[in-house]
Amino acid sequence: MEKFGVLTGTAAPMPLKNIDTDMIIPAQFLKTIKRTGLGEVVFFRMRFDESGAENPDFILNQEPFRDAKIIVAGDNFGCGSSREHAPWALADFGIRCVISTSFADIFFNNSAKNGILLIVVSPEDRDALMKDAQQGATLTVDLEKQVIRRADGTEVAFDIEPNRRHNLLNGLDDIGLTLQHEADITDYETRLGADCPWL
Repeated sequence: MEKFGVLTGTAAPMPLKNIDTDMIIPAQFLKTIKRTGLGEVVFFRMRFDESGAENPDFILNQEPFRDAKIIVAGDNFGCGSSREHAPWALADFGIRCVISTSFADIFFNNSAKNGILLIVVSPEDRDALMKDAQQGATLTVDLEKQVIRRADGTEVAFDIEPNRRHNLLNGLDDIGLTLQHEADITDYETRLGADCPWL
């Protein structure tokens, strides 16, 4: 998993409330277990019309938001089914951070395990950041200092659970956390093989 330190990039405004995981990636694209290629279909029903042509009204089809790394979203982002393909698709598109007032719990956990930082802010701070995003401003998210730096230089502080912060800063998913104990695991397996050769 890629480490998350300081992220500076264009923020795409998505003020719609209750953007669910089916909106992020429709069910017909859940047949794969690969994490790559899903960025092409993220927000599929909003990004494309029935003929497959881009919808010019959708924010990620407009400049400078085509290369957005951050989304400033309406309330309750990531609600709906628990599909892990949703953070896979966002990450494959290049989204590394979503800022909102609230997130669905399962999506919140799945995102962190896939290197996406979800930041909960107050409605007032979200509205200010949404205005910045609507103007095409660049935001800087500093996970180490736990601040979002706005275009005018002001900072919005945010809280994050310490273990989640540690894992994101160090690029550790569940496998990475386990491999930190690789020497102990190898030692245990060696002893088990010697003590129980029939296993």
